Amino acid sequence: MVFATPINNVGAAITMFVNVFVFTMLRTSVCNAQAVPALYMLGDSLVDVGNNNYLPLSVAKANFPHNGVDFPNRKFTGRFSNGENAADFIAKKLGLRTSPPYLSLTDGTTPPITGVSFASGSSGILNETGQPYIQYISLAQQVDYFSLVRDKLVQQLGPSVAQVHLSKSIFPIVIASNDLITYFTVGSLVSRKYTPQRYIDLLLSNYKGLLKTLYALGAQKMVVTGAPTIGCCPSLRKSSRTGECNAEANFWSKKYNDGLKVMLQELKSESLGLNYAYFDIYSAMINLFLSPETYGFTNIKEACCGLGYLNADVPCIPTSTFCLNRRNHFFWDLYHPTEVAASMFIDIMYNGTQPYMFPINLKQLADI
Repeated sequence: MVFATPINNVGAAITMFVNVFVFTMLRTSVCNAQAVPALYMLGDSLVDVGNNNYLPLSVAKANFPHNGVDFPNRKFTGRFSNGENAADFIAKKLGLRTSPPYLSLTDGTTPPITGVSFASGSSGILNETGQPYIQYISLAQQVDYFSLVRDKLVQQLGPSVAQVHLSKSIFPIVIASNDLITYFTVGSLVSRKYTPQRYIDLLLSNYKGLLKTLYALGAQKMVVTGAPTIGCCPSLRKSSRTGECNAEANFWSKKYNDGLKVMLQELKSESLGLNYAYFDIYSAMINLFLSPETYGFTNIKEACCGLGYLNADVPCIPTSTFCLNRRNHFFWDLYHPTEVAASMFIDIMYNGTQPYMFPINLKQLADI
């Protein structure tokens, strides 16, 4: 290394040497110890690992039984699942611990170097999507929280090392289900305000703006999950006497995904250094539902936990009943997959090929 100004003072030279050594060691440890140094999770209840536990007014919580019945020590953690959820399985694939909820970090706490989760149950791309649940962290607010974490990283590591750290970190974003479910729920007010196509255009426009902000803050490796077959959730199936999927909701979910793929390609062309892996969970679900027994499922219509028709008239609460064999049920509750279903999808996300993963999968993204 060449210094611009000669150093005549021995003490100053030693100080300079120590600073350079520490910087180099930090950079080496961040870059080489692990291909993916951190996982910054954004999204909704599909990947919430407990943020909503810290929102006193939120009615979108899972910090009670029977949630967590298959989690270690049967612990209910705030995950909308019988056990672990997609966030846990993504972390395992990358050799990381599950990122802790952002709201669990007390004021002044230095965020863990291995990442933070900002995901919040009931949140959506639009700020108003979660309003029926009173308190939640919208995607825009999640991005704002990440900005605060980024600032602390810069203070902790210095600008250059922090930039390298973030450029190698993975940013999974699992969002849009609540936006679409809100539109297609019976009596929806938002459906009176927008046509389906206008609503999808609004979602994609807002989403692109938030992804651009994330990129500007240093996120260069994003995993973006499309909308699932929301019409096949027990909450929407129950409007059919035979428990069939809501075809209209699924049609527009697919239209949203078509637009999302175009938007991501545009974003990459506009953003130097950005790489992404798109997971077409919609197609993966359709494939599974066509032959559920192949994957070990004997029940793809009913929620495992709940009450009433398809166990979908009452959510999963302590007074609900729940199935004894969670491995043969696809849905845990009105909206969310069981632990085994979530694990299968993350296997696809990590190793899958087209049409489920485009243009690369999570493993290839991590290796870049």
